[in-house]
Amino acid sequence: MPSPRNKTIRLTEEETQRQLCRCVFPRGRLVDYADKVVCADLFEAAPLLPRGIADLIIADPPYNLTKSYGESRFCRRSEAEYAEFTEKWLDAVIPLLKADGTMYVCCDLFSGMIIAPILAKKLVVRNRITWQREKGRGADKNWKNALEDIWFCTAGEEYRFNLDEVKQLKKVVAPYRKDGKPRDWFDVGGERVRLTCPSNFWDDVTVPYWSMEENTSHPAQKSEKLLAKLILASSDKGDLVLDPFGGSGSSAVAAKKLGRLYLTVEREREYCALAAYRLSRAREGGRIQGMENGVFFPRSYRGGSGESQK
Repeated sequence: MPSPRNKTIRLTEEETQRQLCRCVFPRGRLVDYADKVVCADLFEAAPLLPRGIADLIIADPPYNLTKSYGESRFCRRSEAEYAEFTEKWLDAVIPLLKADGTMYVCCDLFSGMIIAPILAKKLVVRNRITWQREKGRGADKNWKNALEDIWFCTAGEEYRFNLDEVKQLKKVVAPYRKDGKPRDWFDVGGERVRLTCPSNFWDDVTVPYWSMEENTSHPAQKSEKLLAKLILASSDKGDLVLDPFGGSGSSAVAAKKLGRLYLTVEREREYCALAAYRLSRAREGGRIQGMENGVFFPRSYRGGSGESQK
C-alpha cells in the first residue's frame, strides 16, 4: 500500500475509460481544437489541424534514450536516425505556429546536440535555458548529469516576451534604503528580497515526485512551475498553447491555470486519461507549486506564505 502522503495520481481502469470520454479521437479535420486533449499520434493529428493556430508551442519530444512510455517504447537511435525523427516532427509542428509565435523545445545534452542545428535551420534560435534537474543519476566514471536544456526559438523577428511576468525572487544580501525606505527590495516572511530579471539558468525547479499533487506515472514529467515560466513569458491570456508531445498534460494544466487555451496531442491512452483528469481538477487561477501571487520562489525558500508585493 502506498504511503498516505503519496499523492501520485493513479486512475482505475473504470476512471481511465471515463476520462477518455473527455478526449478527442480525430476522424477528420479538427476545427474545434481549443481546450482539447487529442488522443492520436502526432504525425496523424498534425495534418488535421488548421495552420497557424498556436501562439506558443512547448515540445518535449522523446530524448534519444531507450525508455518506455505507457504501452510504447522509444529506442535509442543513431544520430542520423534521431535527426531524421527530429526533422519529421518539426516539419509537422512548425506550420501550426503563428508568424509571431514562440516554440520551446526540451532536450538533454546529447539529444540537444542533434536538435539545435536543425532548429537553427527552421526557426530563430534566441537562447538556451538550462535547468537544474536535482534527480540526476550518479555515474562511476562521469559527472552526475543533473541538467536539462530548453531551446527558446521564435518563428520570426516579431514575438512577445513578458519580462515582468517572470522576474525571479532573489534574497538581498546588502539591502539599501533611500529616505528611510527600502530601495528596490521588500520583505516577505521576514526575508529581504527583490525581483530581478530571470537568467537562462534555472535552479528553482523541482522534478515532480510522490508527495506532489501533480505527480503521475509518466517517466519524463515536467513540473507545472517550469512550464508556467515558459507560458507566462511567451503568451498572453487567451492565447493557445500547443503541446505536441502532451504526456500527462502538465503544459495544458499550467496553461489552464494561467488563463490560456490549451491543445495537447498524446498517443498513449493512459496519459490522455491522466491529462483529462488533471484538467478536470484545474481551474483558472489555480495553485502552481513553487509560485505564489505571480512570484516564483526558490526551492530552498523558507519565508512566509508567499504573499508578495509584486
